[in-house]
Amino acid sequence: MTLVSAIPEIRNALRATFRSGLTRPIAWRQHQLYQLARMAQNERELICDALQKDLGKPKTEVLMAEVGVIVERAVKSAEQLPEWAKTEYPEVPDWQKSWKPTLYKAPKGTVLIISPWNYPMILSFQPLIGAIAAGCTAVLKPSELIPTYSQLLAEIVPKYLDPNAYRIVNGAVPETSKLLELQWDHIFYTGNGRVARIIASAAAKHLTPLTLELGGKSPVIIDSAYDIDIAAKRILWGKCNNAGQICVAPDFVLVQRDKQDELVKAFQKHYNSFFPEGALDSPLFGSIVSDLHYKRLTSLLSRTKGEVVLQGRADAARRRLEPTIVKDVADGDSLLEEELFGPILPLVPVDSLKQAIDFVNSRSHPLVLYAFSDNESVKQQLVSETQSGGIVFNDTFQQLAVNELPFGGVGESGYGNQVMKHTYDTFTQLRSSIDMPKEAEPYLANRYPPHSEAAVKALTAAVYTPIPSPPSRL
Repeated sequence: MTLVSAIPEIRNALRATFRSGLTRPIAWRQHQLYQLARMAQNERELICDALQKDLGKPKTEVLMAEVGVIVERAVKSAEQLPEWAKTEYPEVPDWQKSWKPTLYKAPKGTVLIISPWNYPMILSFQPLIGAIAAGCTAVLKPSELIPTYSQLLAEIVPKYLDPNAYRIVNGAVPETSKLLELQWDHIFYTGNGRVARIIASAAAKHLTPLTLELGGKSPVIIDSAYDIDIAAKRILWGKCNNAGQICVAPDFVLVQRDKQDELVKAFQKHYNSFFPEGALDSPLFGSIVSDLHYKRLTSLLSRTKGEVVLQGRADAARRRLEPTIVKDVADGDSLLEEELFGPILPLVPVDSLKQAIDFVNSRSHPLVLYAFSDNESVKQQLVSETQSGGIVFNDTFQQLAVNELPFGGVGESGYGNQVMKHTYDTFTQLRSSIDMPKEAEPYLANRYPPHSEAAVKALTAAVYTPIPSPPSRL
């Protein structure tokens, strides 16, 4: 636990480091990125043990979805950083070229990263990779819901990263509140909309820019012509990651009414294949993070008017809840009230693609929309007629593996982007510049008063730019 009284001192020390110029050299940033990769690689057993203790996370899942991703992206970011950080010289009209228009890539300064409990490594260090690459100093505040992992970070991070530039602050509401009282040059928050509003309000007092990576109810639409068996397999796999406790988990499925029972049978088949003895005691399936979240999920289930067709066993003492599938869920049901963030999957029958689209559009914009279809016109219709942070066809979860795609939400699911260069860009200011030569003075004469008739004509010429006529038919 970090002393609340020490938090302003930590921020001030990081700000002094930033102003000293320590983080500016590209080689220094690359070294810190390689050190981060070494930390993830060298301390992987401790990380896996901590996440097993806090979350019951399977080791393979941690190595695949957290440790390996950080090693890879830290190394690749270091390798690509010289290219990202290059000063740019935009193409301009000939008469402006002597002004030397320039775009400098400037670090924003001292930043705050507040990370969640569900994927605590990737969602802590992916933003930090961008902050390091950009040349910022940073405080990282991990979640208090994962105390073993958070304490581990406090122990291992200073062994690898320069503590003059990067610090861990541990604690709960009092510590986070103190952090938010202070001015930062950027705040990157991953979590839920309720807390995001608190953070946005605190940031507004200092006009601090924000990235909000939130969530929401990410729907799945299944085209009735698509292979139901493979759709079920891929949806169930995406739902089982971290026991459904991830912002991009499939939240509910919109399926053609006459295909619903076929989908249920396919889910049952693949569940039995994934977990022949069930998921309750499987080392390949995670636990619910806390008693509070466990009670929330079981309460939602107890109130559903749908029919439970895959009854997941539960163990409250161990916070274990097997995947549970509920069919014939209608608008207004308890399972559609809020983001589920757990291993419950409601099936909502619809009678047409239009009805499915209208159902999605009647709700807040999700972080991702999943759709299973081989029909290109259906895909284009979904792209054109819906809004979401991302749209993924014919799979779930796997979009997170593409380093070149930005990850982010829209509306209630957040704003701003991350992953590799997109995270670097988040923590980088594009600093515009020109350098006007003395020799340009004759060409600037028209701007100085008093203005002759010819000068006025030259200065206002843009007003009279010809505008093309509209086409005969729009």
